[in-house]
Amino acid sequence: MSDTINILLAEDERTLAMIIKDTLDGQGFNVTVVSDGEEALRQYAACKPDVLVADVMMPRLDGFELVKRIRKHDQLTPVIFLTARSAVNDVVHGFEMGANDYLKKPFGMQELIVRIKALLGRACTVATQPEQVARFTIGDYLFDAVIQRLTHVPTGARAELSYRESEILKHLCLHPSEVVTSRSLLIELWGDDSFFNNKSLHVFITKLRHRLAQDHSLRIVNVRGIGYKLIGGD
Repeated sequence: MSDTINILLAEDERTLAMIIKDTLDGQGFNVTVVSDGEEALRQYAACKPDVLVADVMMPRLDGFELVKRIRKHDQLTPVIFLTARSAVNDVVHGFEMGANDYLKKPFGMQELIVRIKALLGRACTVATQPEQVARFTIGDYLFDAVIQRLTHVPTGARAELSYRESEILKHLCLHPSEVVTSRSLLIELWGDDSFFNNKSLHVFITKLRHRLAQDHSLRIVNVRGIGYKLIGGD
């Protein structure tokens, strides 16, 4: 059986579609490009891709409706939405339709590759963990990893987290008071554990510490040379 990852790319902006295809092909992916939602639905049924990457705004059938129809009989295939729309309601609607991730235009090709790899890693566990926890109470905060939102309950203040902020915090919440290794975070979210990516991880940890600063009982502790752990908030 081939190890090639098959991607169905539904994007009506031809130049962008070709850039994405050429980049992913160069990384060893096999990419099929379609330019509208109806064609995407037909190709999806014909080739059963490993990942669907779909623009939200497409002719004939938009990305939301495309994924809604797919999810009626397929809950497992990872879906990434590409969109220039950044309104929170649009993002929430996308997740409600069944998307696994949301990438806002413009974006870097490396970020798309990392997210595809991360979703494929998570897809392997979906069958055995269908009810994976995605909402957490952390001290005075409510954290929703689905819509990437952190809410400070006493004040009602909300913060929209970036993809990596949300994923890092989710990993820490899934292992309270336990060390989450830097390497595991780097491999899943960056694709490798290089020195520069490790520095980037530290920047995101610092951002999360600021996000949680209103609850003084919460701390993200650096376990030197190993990783990080979330403590407090009981």
